[in-house]
Amino acid sequence: MKDIGGQAVIEGVMMKTGKVWSVAVRGPEKEIIIKKEDIRELPKFLKLPVLRGVVTLVQMLSIGIRAILFSAEKSGIEEETPSTMSLTLTVVVAFVLGIGLFLLLPLYGTKLLGILFASIEESSILFNLVDGIIRVAFFLIYIFCINMSKDIRRVFQYHGAEHKVVHAYESGIELTPENVENHSTLHPRCGTSFLIIVMALSIMIFSFIPNEWPFLDKFFSRVILIPLVAGLSYEFVKFSSKKLNNPLIRALAAPGLWLQKLTTGTPSRDQIEVAISAIHEVLRADSGEKEINVAG
Repeated sequence: MKDIGGQAVIEGVMMKTGKVWSVAVRGPEKEIIIKKEDIRELPKFLKLPVLRGVVTLVQMLSIGIRAILFSAEKSGIEEETPSTMSLTLTVVVAFVLGIGLFLLLPLYGTKLLGILFASIEESSILFNLVDGIIRVAFFLIYIFCINMSKDIRRVFQYHGAEHKVVHAYESGIELTPENVENHSTLHPRCGTSFLIIVMALSIMIFSFIPNEWPFLDKFFSRVILIPLVAGLSYEFVKFSSKKLNNPLIRALAAPGLWLQKLTTGTPSRDQIEVAISAIHEVLRADSGEKEINVAG
């Protein structure tokens, strides 16, 4: 059984294994259009625990951007593929805004609260706990806000289709729309769960930053520690997804699954068909087998 990851895109789904990724998109004429690319083999040292999590995230970001561009073009949203310069600028702006919204503003808000409540400023643990709570609150508000968009809700339906198909594949059953519909839209390896773990783990790791450091030193140290937090969070998600029978692991994974109720929707039959097409293509290309347990 291969580890399958994925991502919802505009009117479609991207699926990925260790060797190849594919994206299936519902075109303007209701046809399913598929793109497939091989994934370059990584050196062994980049597969070490924690480090592999950071590398995987960078890899998924690169693949995800290309999949979104393809889906935007083939679904009819965009007539032309954006230039490399505009794409790079978009990613940089999004990263800076993310750092500002989820690191800088919560830290500054906590600093202001520390002026009002001396106990927050005096305790490193309490300071980082309040900082983490504000960060989670900002994230939840962000999810609620984007859920108001009809287009985003449709992407979330494809997100649900992706999860249903992966569940069905992992169950070892034939991947038909009828079989897939019976599975959950929630999955323990989802990026939403990963983000919740990142926020929870960051509270603990950031607590090691000396409380007496100046504000800017605290901020930049958080930025520098992002790869470590991401790598450790990846390892936890990977481990916990295989240990959900353990009550403690199940409890720790529960918040991420709850939040997925906001980032996934119940997909339609045609959305499930697109997700099946994506996994069908990626499994066929990855395994090279003549027959696999998938019905397209």
